[in-house]
Amino acid sequence: MGILLRYLWAGLAVVLGACAQTPPPASVAAPGSACRTASVLLAFDFDGAAPARCAVTGERAFTLLITPEHAPPINPSPWYAFRYDADGTAPVSVTLRYLGGTHRYTPKWQSGDLARDLPVTVSADGAAASMELPAGAAVVSAQELIIPTDTSADLRRWSTMLGVPPFTLGRSLDGRAIEAIRIGRPEAPRLVVLLGRQHPPEVTGAIAMQAFVEALVGSALRDGLGDVQFLVVPMLNPDGTARGHWRANRGAVDLNRDWGDFSQPETRSVKSWLDALPAGVRPVLMVDFHSTGRNLFYVQGDEASPAQQRFLAAWLGGREQAFAGYPFTIEPRNANPGSGTAKNWFHARYAIPAYTYEVADTADRTATRSAASELAEGLLEALKTLDR
Repeated sequence: MGILLRYLWAGLAVVLGACAQTPPPASVAAPGSACRTASVLLAFDFDGAAPARCAVTGERAFTLLITPEHAPPINPSPWYAFRYDADGTAPVSVTLRYLGGTHRYTPKWQSGDLARDLPVTVSADGAAASMELPAGAAVVSAQELIIPTDTSADLRRWSTMLGVPPFTLGRSLDGRAIEAIRIGRPEAPRLVVLLGRQHPPEVTGAIAMQAFVEALVGSALRDGLGDVQFLVVPMLNPDGTARGHWRANRGAVDLNRDWGDFSQPETRSVKSWLDALPAGVRPVLMVDFHSTGRNLFYVQGDEASPAQQRFLAAWLGGREQAFAGYPFTIEPRNANPGSGTAKNWFHARYAIPAYTYEVADTADRTATRSAASELAEGLLEALKTLDR
């Protein structure tokens, strides 16, 4: 029995209160299938839904085992998403039990155009969380669902506005397109690379990136971008996002630890595009959008050149409290030394500022978008400091 399978059996035993060697009873649904009683259906049959072991503990009560896509160690970002359909009027009780992590994300409930956070009761050790769902039909997820088709729609909208087609950098292991768009003239000598969704659950980073790119598109249409162009890759990990992974791609690899090895098609697709740039076009900045516990930017520390220090001061310096509802910190350090992050690779490969744009899990969404838009609006002017 493989390590992951043994790990899952052990977790299932916790849910059922049974010996780890005991086979599951008929009331436990296999990952990815439906879980039902006479009056309630829970299902995991859509992109973004995390396959979960489901135990029926009552006519309107269920326990879901929330597990990572591979055995630990793994970043504790326990993603969950399911839909339900409940007859009658009584609420439905759902308990999440986490294997390899603790509760992190407040449940998001959506039914048609209605959406809200759900109150949740978390155990003292954080290993379980319980919620009550109103009767009816809805989707519950750890964060807002932004799946590959949503990102494709964004790319098509930007394409229509700009009059330039999106394009495919490569294909994931499941065959999904790694989609991108170029903003600005292809011959513009200075290239800014924007990356998003390396880690599937990090939705607030995706929300910030969407607003950031929207502002850049507006700038391009209004004033032009001069000698700057942008490569925008908003969904680098479509397989992990569609499959409801906590961290990795289909190959069980953390893509933000693969820059340098390039063992995965997603990171290789970006590198191949960069390697094929014509003479006279060179990256000058990379920004990688993520989510974590608070709003911050990881930037270069002592290794930053004088020009990079000027750029940081011009773009972010002194603005930590400038945006209503969106304070942030600047952390000038290597948060993951020697680990193959995009931040480290772009800085080492091109000697350019390379930043990780981290948005808090619980950040106010309106403030997140507003701050991202303003930061995008100020970027072109700040880039001029790199020429001094």
